[in-house]
Amino acid sequence: MKKAAALLVLTMTVAFAGCGSTPQADGTSAESNADLEAGTEVSEAQDSEGEDVLADGVLTVGTNAEFPPFEYVGDDGEPDGFDIALIKAIGDKLGVEVEVENMEFDSLVASIGSKIDVAIAGMTVTDERKNMVDFSDSYYEAVQYVLVPMETGIAAAEDLAGKTIGAQLGTTGDIMIEDFEGATAKQYNKAVDAVNDLIGGRLDAVIVDKNPALVFADKFSDQIQYMDFSFEPEDYAIALPKGDTALADAVNGALAELKSDGTFDELVSQYIEN
Repeated sequence: MKKAAALLVLTMTVAFAGCGSTPQADGTSAESNADLEAGTEVSEAQDSEGEDVLADGVLTVGTNAEFPPFEYVGDDGEPDGFDIALIKAIGDKLGVEVEVENMEFDSLVASIGSKIDVAIAGMTVTDERKNMVDFSDSYYEAVQYVLVPMETGIAAAEDLAGKTIGAQLGTTGDIMIEDFEGATAKQYNKAVDAVNDLIGGRLDAVIVDKNPALVFADKFSDQIQYMDFSFEPEDYAIALPKGDTALADAVNGALAELKSDGTFDELVSQYIEN
């Protein structure tokens, strides 16, 4: 009997060893429990990425302060404008300090997740950009306008064919130039540099978003004018790290609050309508 019992114990020991795990009271193995715990930790880590970004109490925001009235350099030498005021208001809702980094527009998307946490810069949501970053809910609908000299033969979109057209590098206007047959594109780091070349006779036209176009046309009203050729409208949104749903939810929640409590409309009135 003792020998049979010993054999039974040995058999059970070998069987458990072959499973590579230790039985638990609920019938599961220690290994499967560990796997579940590890999986839960990974899931929680993914869901808390946005919390990690905000954990230090600072949201680092990239912009290109060359796009009035959405962003420009204020009298104090710091970035200002509608976008800057908006992201700071979002920071207040999230309980974090907002630090703004002024950089080239074309480098903003690539800098998210390394040099900056998010970007706001009158940035249009495009499929190409969505391959690299995620976007918040849209906060503004824009359309492209065309700036031309006071004396010009350009009266319709088709007249842009074969012309020399300027635009800020990486913007929608820059991308659109290729749609006009025979047009020559000239790219600039700053929209105002394109406008200066337009005034200087080195360009036939400049493509830029409506609101900056209105600002430039007003500032140089005796030299250039704007034209609306009814291009398709586009959405501005805040660029966010790819896959960070927690941060996206936090930013979208704050944006929704700003719209519902009247703050958003106040900023529109202050920076855009005026």
